[in-house]
Amino acid sequence: MDLNGKLTDTTVLVVDDVAASRYAMGTVLRRAGHQVIPVATGQQALVELDVRLRKGILPDVALVDIDLPDMSGFELCRRLKERPHMAGLPVVHFSAAAVAPVDRCQGLDAGAETYLTVPAEPEEIEAVVRSAVRTARLRADDQALVRRLTLLSQAIVTIQAARSLQELADAAADGTARLIGGPAAVFVLGPDDELYRGISRDRTSLALPDAGAHRTVAALLRRLTRGQAGVQITTVPAPLWPAGFFRPGIQHDARLALVLTQDGQAPVCLATPTRGVRRVNPEEEALVAQLAQATALAAEPLLMYQVERHVALTLQHSFLPQPHRLPELPGIDVGVRYVPASRETEIGGDFYAALRTDEGVLTAVGDVVGHSLEAATVMVEIRHALRAYCVEESGPAVLAERLDRMLQHYHPDVTATVCLVLIDPETGRTRIANAGHIPPLILRTTGDAEYAKADGPLLGLGLPHPPPTELFLEPGDRLLMVTDGLIETRGTDLSLSMEQLRSAAVGALPGLDALCDTLLACFGHDREDDIAMLALQLRSTDN
Repeated sequence: MDLNGKLTDTTVLVVDDVAASRYAMGTVLRRAGHQVIPVATGQQALVELDVRLRKGILPDVALVDIDLPDMSGFELCRRLKERPHMAGLPVVHFSAAAVAPVDRCQGLDAGAETYLTVPAEPEEIEAVVRSAVRTARLRADDQALVRRLTLLSQAIVTIQAARSLQELADAAADGTARLIGGPAAVFVLGPDDELYRGISRDRTSLALPDAGAHRTVAALLRRLTRGQAGVQITTVPAPLWPAGFFRPGIQHDARLALVLTQDGQAPVCLATPTRGVRRVNPEEEALVAQLAQATALAAEPLLMYQVERHVALTLQHSFLPQPHRLPELPGIDVGVRYVPASRETEIGGDFYAALRTDEGVLTAVGDVVGHSLEAATVMVEIRHALRAYCVEESGPAVLAERLDRMLQHYHPDVTATVCLVLIDPETGRTRIANAGHIPPLILRTTGDAEYAKADGPLLGLGLPHPPPTELFLEPGDRLLMVTDGLIETRGTDLSLSMEQLRSAAVGALPGLDALCDTLLACFGHDREDDIAMLALQLRSTDN
C-alpha cells in the first residue's frame, strides 16, 4: 500500500480472448503499480492458476471477461470457487457488450465479487480492483481469526481435561504449536523447582535437551518471574536459551516466552521460536497469552493436588510397615506389597496390617472408598483403631463391628472395605470377617485354589455383620488378600477378574514372594488405583 492508501504490488490475472483488450487492461493496471498475468482462455487461466498454486503464489484478484471462447466467464468463476485452495480468490467479471441484469446476477451467484462495464475510466478500474482485494483480505483475516479462536478453544478444553502436570504441559505444547503453526515448548515450574516440560508433537523425540538445559530453563524462569505477576511477554536471546527445544541441536537467535506467575505460585511458560523461523504478530501474541493464562489456571489445582498427593503418600508409606519391619509372627510367614496408583491424580486409602494377638495372628487388608488426602488419613485412623481394639479383642467379626461404629461416629460420610483374618498357628484354625472386600484366596498345597465364602456389608453403613467364616489351613497352604486396585478394570466384571487372579495364583511358583511378584507382573501395570497385597503361609511344624 502506498502513501495515498492505494494497494500496490498486487498481482492481477486478466482473462480476455481479445489481445487489444488484454493489452489495454494490463497497461492501466501496471501504471497503477500492479503486476499483470494476461491469458486468453478459461482453460489457460486454470492451468496458470494450478502452476501458481503449487508454487504458493496465487494472484490477488482475477479480472475475467464474460465472453470467452472455451467457456463463459461465469463458468470459469464457478470452477475456481469449487476448488478449496482457490475459493478465496476474488473474481471481477467485465464485458464490453451490454449485459442484462439477470446475467450479472448469474455471475454473482457463481461467486464473483462485482461486475465492471468496459470501457471504463482507469480510476474506476483501479477502485474496483482495490475493493475486491481488500474485501478478500478482510474475509481471509476473519476466517483465519475464526480458525485460530477455534484452535484456542480446542486447546483450552484439552488443557482443562489434563489429569497431571505432564499431561497439561504436553497438551499446552500441542495447542500452542497448532495455534501458531510452528514448534512450541511449554514449561511448568513446580514449588520445589521441579520442571515439567511439554514439546509439540512435530518435534522429533531424538536428541532432546539434557538435564543441564532444563536446569538452565528453570533458573531463567525464576529470574524472569521474580517479583512479577500476570502475563509477561519476554524475548530471550539465544545465548541465554538452550538449543534443541524447538529443533534438534539447533539454537535460534531468540525465542519468545510467555510466562505467568499467579500470587507467587509456580510459573507457566509457553515458548516459541522467533528469529530465523518466524515472527509472532500482536494478534497472535494475544491469543497465545490467553492460552498461557488458561494453562496457568489449569495448573494451579494440579500443583495443589501434587502437594496433597505427596502428603498422602508420605502418610501411607509412614504408617504401612515395610516388609523388613513386619513384626515376628509365631508360626506364620507373611509377605506384603504396596504399589501406588500409576496415575498421579489417584490417591487411595488402601492398607494392610499384620498383628500378634492373644488368640493368634490377625491380618487385615482394606480400602477406604475414595481417592483423596481424606481417604489416606481415614486409612491411618482405621489402622490405629484396629491395633488398639485387638489388644483386648481378637474376634474378626467383633472388630468389624467396632470399626463400623468408629467410622459412623467420626466419619459419617465415609465408607471402607476390610477383610480381617484371625489364625491360630498351632491348629490352623482360621476365622474370616469380610466387610465388602474381595474375599481371601486359599491356595492349598494340593494345587487347589478357591475363594473363602465370606462376605458382609461395607464399614460405615451401620448394617449388622454376619458371624465369621471358619476354615482350617494346613502347613504350606497360602492365603492371599488383595485390594481391588490389583484386578479391577473398567468395563470388566469383577467376578471375571477374580477368576483370572485365581488362575494366575495357581500358576505361581511356591513361596510368598513368588506369589506376590507373579501377580504384580500379571496385573499391576498402569493401574488407576492403589494396590495393597498380603500373603501368608502356615509354617511346617518341622521348621
